[in-house]
Amino acid sequence: MEQNETKVQSANQSGDMNDAPADAPSREGRAGRAGRGTCTCGRPAGSCACGGGQDYPPDAAVAPSYVYALGRVEARFPSLSVEREVAQVAGRSETAGLTDRQALHAVLSRRENRYLARQLCYILSVEGVETYVLLPRDSADFELLVEAVRPAPRPTDVDAVIGVRGPLAPPQMCNGLTVPIVAFDQMYSFDIDSLIKAIPRPEKMGAKEFAQAAEELLIRVMQTADNAGATDEHRALNYCALRYPAVHAMVAQQHAENRSLSAVEVRRSRLSGTRKVVDVIFSCTHRTTDVVDKYFCRVDVTEEFPFLVTKMSPYVTTSSEFENLKGGK
Repeated sequence: MEQNETKVQSANQSGDMNDAPADAPSREGRAGRAGRGTCTCGRPAGSCACGGGQDYPPDAAVAPSYVYALGRVEARFPSLSVEREVAQVAGRSETAGLTDRQALHAVLSRRENRYLARQLCYILSVEGVETYVLLPRDSADFELLVEAVRPAPRPTDVDAVIGVRGPLAPPQMCNGLTVPIVAFDQMYSFDIDSLIKAIPRPEKMGAKEFAQAAEELLIRVMQTADNAGATDEHRALNYCALRYPAVHAMVAQQHAENRSLSAVEVRRSRLSGTRKVVDVIFSCTHRTTDVVDKYFCRVDVTEEFPFLVTKMSPYVTTSSEFENLKGGK
């Protein structure tokens, strides 16, 4: 039986029967950005951390680098003075019986303490690795960051961040941590169980079987090697796992038919012209016969928010791919 794997591949394919010629729409305008020299990070005047003193988001002449990442948000103290200020405020609040995490969340949740929320540093960790420093494009979205700092976190908690990647954070911004800054426009905080319950389930499929298949797929996508949600391929894959219910239904159906999800590939589609379109291909191997069936969908990743171009359908192997299979390549 073919060994299970999850991989992301980017390649230009020739003669792909799944990519019939089509007129691609013209490029849409890029997402709005702050004016040059404008601080949008919500920090007090004179301590703007947007891009370490650079104009941020980047100038329109430079192609933006979009992020669609899945991970966990954590709050950090950028300096000793901020840590002591939070401790003093907590000392004046009713925090008896609360854990340190619960006490911090209680303090940050109060409107009169929102200045503290703006002073903290927020990190998105992907697979336990500190990957991005998060800043909201709109200062009102600090509320999303506060909600992401859960009072009682669980291993199944997930935060999805959609935004634009900027320069490395200056050392003074997050107590010496230098990772890329992401100015986010949207963030979802959820736990895996709640997400699965919200996914439409096929009528003839049991709730338990569907939940197990959906959870396995989501975890495999999040554990894909180097999936920081910064490449077109990873953005498309994360979008499908989070926003396209048909993917979970297809995988659950394959399990019911005694097949395993053996591989996931993302390839540049020949439909890409003025727009970036990728094919997300799912390979399912029969556990007894080792026969492989492939299904795919197309996702447009041109701008910040990916969207579906073609719904899930069988993937037809091209002649060049078939020759590679015969040659054992």
